[in-house]
Amino acid sequence: MTAPSKKIPVSVLIPAKNEEQNLPACLESVSRADEVFVVDSQSEDRSIEISEELGANVVQFHFNGTWPKKKNWGLENLPFRNEWVLIVDCDERITDELWDEMAAAIEKDECDGYYLNRRVFFMGKWIKYGGKYPDWNMRFFKHAKGRYEDLKTGEIQNTGDNEVHEHVVVNGKTEYLENDMMHEDYRDMFHWLARHNRYSNWEAKVYLNLLEGKGDDGTIGANLFGDSVQRKRFLKKIWVRLPFKPFLRFILAYFLRLGFLDGFAGYTYARLLSQYEYQIGVKLFELRQMGGSLNNSTTVKANQKANLSTTKTVPAA
Repeated sequence: MTAPSKKIPVSVLIPAKNEEQNLPACLESVSRADEVFVVDSQSEDRSIEISEELGANVVQFHFNGTWPKKKNWGLENLPFRNEWVLIVDCDERITDELWDEMAAAIEKDECDGYYLNRRVFFMGKWIKYGGKYPDWNMRFFKHAKGRYEDLKTGEIQNTGDNEVHEHVVVNGKTEYLENDMMHEDYRDMFHWLARHNRYSNWEAKVYLNLLEGKGDDGTIGANLFGDSVQRKRFLKKIWVRLPFKPFLRFILAYFLRLGFLDGFAGYTYARLLSQYEYQIGVKLFELRQMGGSLNNSTTVKANQKANLSTTKTVPAA
């Protein structure tokens, strides 16, 4: 076991915007990392101050309206001093057990990237059922070998400046770590609903691309016999063609995937997922009416380099 006082040669990337409620616990959980970057989007709360107080490098990201978004931009532009990078959202926490496992993986050097399993908490309860666990995400990988996939959703407005549900594609061998990362948003339900309102814009475009057979190049792809992410992609190609998806989403989450075992939190989560599916359907209809682009906006030409400005840089240890 690695001593908690010993820094682990990992560079952490945390995307942030107005996250003063989540950042303290998040930053505390990554204090064993050798280096931490908070990529901020002009926060108006105390996010920058909190990040600086807890020793992070704060970098400002100025979104130009299209791809790349915040995480991929960070992977391309931040001056990481370590080979390994760990991507953590503000509402996520890394446990000591997971840190020990990552430290051991670095020493072994047998893989180029590792999937982490998220344990999602909602209304103060771990959502163990309803299809939310396991929830594998590629978050820990050799920086030079991993980048987020482009699912061709860049022209859709009002999705935010951060990647939604895109996954990292690693050019090399990947494996799975055993210990979970924790996901719990300390903000209220307003923020959950607002976030998923943005996400449904993105999902509607993903659905449209799947229906039209677009957006597979340079992505993880769909494979019924592949890993967990590839299997989900395969099933999603079938899912987008089904009728009554809001109703089916509730039945699937609450009954077939045993969401009722999570009590009231599980019921509420399933109801909200059903509502989310309905929003996606309405926005998919709107997309088709507008010829594939929400708000009938013109696609902005991608500027691959945004302005980078560092509010504070912590000297190398």
